[in-house]
Amino acid sequence: MDAKVCYHCGDTCADTKITKDEKVFCCNGCKTVYEILSESDLTCYYDLQSSPGAVPKEIEGKYDFLSQEKIIEKLVEFDDGKTQIVTLYIPHIHCSSCIWILENLNKLNPAISQSQVNFGKKTVRATYNTETFSLKELVLLLSSVGYEPYISLDDYKTGKENVNRSLIYKLGVAGFAFGNVMFLSFPEYFEVDEYWLEKYKHLFRWLMFAYSLPVVFYAAQDYFISAYKAIKTRILNIDIPIALGAIVLFLRSTIEIIFNYGSGFFDSLTGLIFFLLLGKFFQQKTYSFLSFERDYKSYFPIAVTKIINNEEVPVQVYDIEKGDRLLIRNQELIPVDGILINGSAKIDYSFVTGESEPVKKASGDKLFAGGKQTSGVIEMEAIKSVEQSYLTQLWSNDVFNKNKEDGFTTLTNAISKRFTIIILSIAFIATAYWLYVDSSKAMNVFTAVLIIACPCAIALSAPFTFGNLLRIFGKKKFYLKNASVIEQLSHINTIIFDKTGTITSNKKSEAKYEGLPLTTEEETLLKNTLRGSNHPLSRSLYDILDEHNIITLDTYKEHLGQGIEASHASKNIKIGSAKFVGYQTETEVLNTAVHVSSNTIYKGKFTFYNSYRKGLSKLFNKLKKDYDLAILSGDNEGEMENLKKLLPSKTKLLFNQKPDDKLEYIKYHQTEGAKVLMVGDGLNDAGALAQSDVGVVISENINVFSPACDAILDASKFNHLYSYIKASKSALKIIKWSFLLSFFYNVIGLYFAITGQLAPVIAAILMPLSSISIVIFTTIATNWIGRKLK
Repeated sequence: MDAKVCYHCGDTCADTKITKDEKVFCCNGCKTVYEILSESDLTCYYDLQSSPGAVPKEIEGKYDFLSQEKIIEKLVEFDDGKTQIVTLYIPHIHCSSCIWILENLNKLNPAISQSQVNFGKKTVRATYNTETFSLKELVLLLSSVGYEPYISLDDYKTGKENVNRSLIYKLGVAGFAFGNVMFLSFPEYFEVDEYWLEKYKHLFRWLMFAYSLPVVFYAAQDYFISAYKAIKTRILNIDIPIALGAIVLFLRSTIEIIFNYGSGFFDSLTGLIFFLLLGKFFQQKTYSFLSFERDYKSYFPIAVTKIINNEEVPVQVYDIEKGDRLLIRNQELIPVDGILINGSAKIDYSFVTGESEPVKKASGDKLFAGGKQTSGVIEMEAIKSVEQSYLTQLWSNDVFNKNKEDGFTTLTNAISKRFTIIILSIAFIATAYWLYVDSSKAMNVFTAVLIIACPCAIALSAPFTFGNLLRIFGKKKFYLKNASVIEQLSHINTIIFDKTGTITSNKKSEAKYEGLPLTTEEETLLKNTLRGSNHPLSRSLYDILDEHNIITLDTYKEHLGQGIEASHASKNIKIGSAKFVGYQTETEVLNTAVHVSSNTIYKGKFTFYNSYRKGLSKLFNKLKKDYDLAILSGDNEGEMENLKKLLPSKTKLLFNQKPDDKLEYIKYHQTEGAKVLMVGDGLNDAGALAQSDVGVVISENINVFSPACDAILDASKFNHLYSYIKASKSALKIIKWSFLLSFFYNVIGLYFAITGQLAPVIAAILMPLSSISIVIFTTIATNWIGRKLK
């Protein structure tokens, strides 16, 4: 590089003498960025383009509009005055190097706390501190490192929804070239030995060479780039043999026409790239289909309470519209962006930003989706629908990422890697043999082996099987966080259930009050205190009690696993366990009870008569054959005799379990080799759900979504849990069968390739067909499993 040009941004360095690693920089800023990239092992970023740090002259002043508050408000997803979150569309994202640099923006500027790339959608989601950084500075930073975002002022969108058409363009170029090369090859195919052929064959051959150039250097470039990066990082991927085969075909064909040895293999070369891209296009379309099937609606069967004509009506979250008035209870997530109408709002945004300090909000303040209300009940007005918020992104938030073993995916990758090594070895050995026996066949054999034995079919088995089953589960009201949960579910050997709200139904519970009569003022305070809680017993009692005036509580606090306390005017009330309200009893309680005290005076108790979910006994009898079963309840032992009659004899029953006790119980059994499925209600069980190998939340008409869970099961499908686990096991069998089919195909294909009976272009046609056949097999098999599910 010219010593007077900055290595990072490309500007003239004038008389500056700033150097680092024998590279010249125009300023300390460029030098610092280079040092950060070097320390983070990201210097391969400079391989992408020369002077990547240059801020194009045409963008100077281009983003001044990002200083206007009204525009910023339209673009950002979250803004609490200190932290902003925005998702920007970056058209230039194209490889792993792009991901590395964009997910390390915090090293370029410490004000950026987090950045996540969605490679498929070409977006980066950045979280940054607004006290020292701004949206405009973020956009300029991205532009300076070569990733200028696309921002449309017409509709205030930070990205366009048009699909990336580069693959279609490359497919078109390859198809056009392939058709013309085949046409020009016809005279030599039919061995036409006439004057016009002798006169024009050199022209035809050089035309074929010309048509192959855009195919090799444009249409096939992704394979070469991927192979280069894989070799550079010492990782073997499937693009290496494909790129090697294409290079060999191109060089051999070029040599043949230069020295007039023959017409070369340009027909095979262009056909190879065309059919590879066609297979890739098919796979991309299929992935898009699966992604479409798993939209936000699939993730959130949960309901939120909507206030209609002063009545509280549960509605599905994706039915929320702008202007709807919503009731948010204690510990509920705010499903959409909105304005606080009334109530004491103390919002925990840790689900969004990772910061656990609750933020107080007053009436008229804006509330953002994903926050959790922690101080009683509030009312808000929705200003967006759920699609426009980012509640659906919570499950993928790094805050909740947990290293749950993903063994089968690792196995697939390991097979693909070893497969590549084996295929390369076979290709070189077979080529050496044919060079000795019949050198005219050597090149065809080498290329055909590399192409026919592509392990794409093996790599596609797991994602397509799991992806399709994920879609089927969603239609059956079993909503999984991601495809890997299916694999984890298939390895389960221990199932632990919570009791209240999980194996019991909130809708059919009955309660009887015993004790001192409650005054009208106490009944009103009790009703309004219960109104703010999402605990199953609270919801049941709230529905049973008579209607009372709605009042705004002065204080509200919920103690997990113990009870609730609240105050209004001069009255203070406690609702929960006997110990929590300060009541001591010597008699054994035989049923679940909720005790009440007012101004430290014990008033009485509501005794519940639980109604268990339909099909509970039948479900447990099916599960006991293959799994260790346990019930962990925070309630007393009053229901033990009833449960013993309902459940199999070997079911473990543990009562008076606090949230921490449940977590420790699971952790201990995991150390003993247990693979644990935890089924809970998503409230007191958050720790246990996160600790388990698979955590499933039972969803009724309450907003109990927890990012700690791996799946949400609609309460109406509770008795089908065994069928879902069985289907997950069947999915693994499908993958193993698809592996066997792929192996069988490769053995036959290799036989014909090694013996010189298979032309490269035929191999290129068969390779995507093998991938398509695997996709068809897995789709049909998983659909068959789906039909067996009720």
